[in-house]
Amino acid sequence: MTTLQTAEAAQTSRAPGTASGRTGPGAATRAARRLAGGSTRLVLLLVALFWLLPTVGLLLSSLRGPLDIQESGWWTVLTKPAQLTLHNYTNLLDDPTITRSFLNSLLITVPATLLVVVIGSLAGYVFAWVEFPGRDWVFLLVVGLLVVPLQVALVPITSLFGKLGIFGSIVSVVLFHVAFGLPFAIFLLRNFFAEIPRELLEAARLDGAGELWLFVRVVVPLGGPAIASLGIFQFLWVWNDMLVALIFADPGSAPLTVALQQQTRQFGTNIDVLSSGAFLSMIIPLVVFFAFQRQFVNGVMAGALK
Repeated sequence: MTTLQTAEAAQTSRAPGTASGRTGPGAATRAARRLAGGSTRLVLLLVALFWLLPTVGLLLSSLRGPLDIQESGWWTVLTKPAQLTLHNYTNLLDDPTITRSFLNSLLITVPATLLVVVIGSLAGYVFAWVEFPGRDWVFLLVVGLLVVPLQVALVPITSLFGKLGIFGSIVSVVLFHVAFGLPFAIFLLRNFFAEIPRELLEAARLDGAGELWLFVRVVVPLGGPAIASLGIFQFLWVWNDMLVALIFADPGSAPLTVALQQQTRQFGTNIDVLSSGAFLSMIIPLVVFFAFQRQFVNGVMAGALK
């Protein structure tokens, strides 16, 4: 066999579409990969639907009348959409107690979240990059406060707020949430800020930047995901809290969670009021979460990779 014939035989023995004779993934392999990807998506979709099922049930229950709720389950709306009505929400929003408590929830949650984020960010930067005597010991003290149960401080803080004359007001609820939110905020942000490259901060200092300029122009943009994650967590904790507000807030400054609890005690099994009120209290946290979802995911991924 000549050299030309040998080369032609070797060329014909190679797999089609390859230049080196090595075969790529076969059709069966590609099909298995596509099937695995489709199965994963299907499983995740089913898990998400199962997770959202109680929320969907609560929404549909809040859109049904009291008689329909007593006679059948919320799933009957799928075959009888005429049951849907906004009457429950109309009655709920016409109640001055509910509307006032909804406003109180905002007046409590927004300041408590902003104060924790701002103070926690400043303290986290100081503990991460500012040298001062006893810094490590003070940080250990802050970390130790994480293990203090909230219930332990209820009685002494109640006495303190009574002496200060702020017991029963919105200010007392905000201060309590800020005090117990700061240890976690400082711990989280200090660890995140400490991962910022030192060379970046030193270069800015050589250019004449002060600590405040460094914090605002360098640290905050780089720590945006962690700050957003902290803001989401703090907002959800404060908005959904009932114990602290039940103790420190009087009826005129009670948030929505306390107002719904009092509706339960007052009317018993009024599921139409409770379902619409519970879904109303769920709307704001959902909006906040989805608004900052990208930053939250980036913060979680950044913490996982470091």
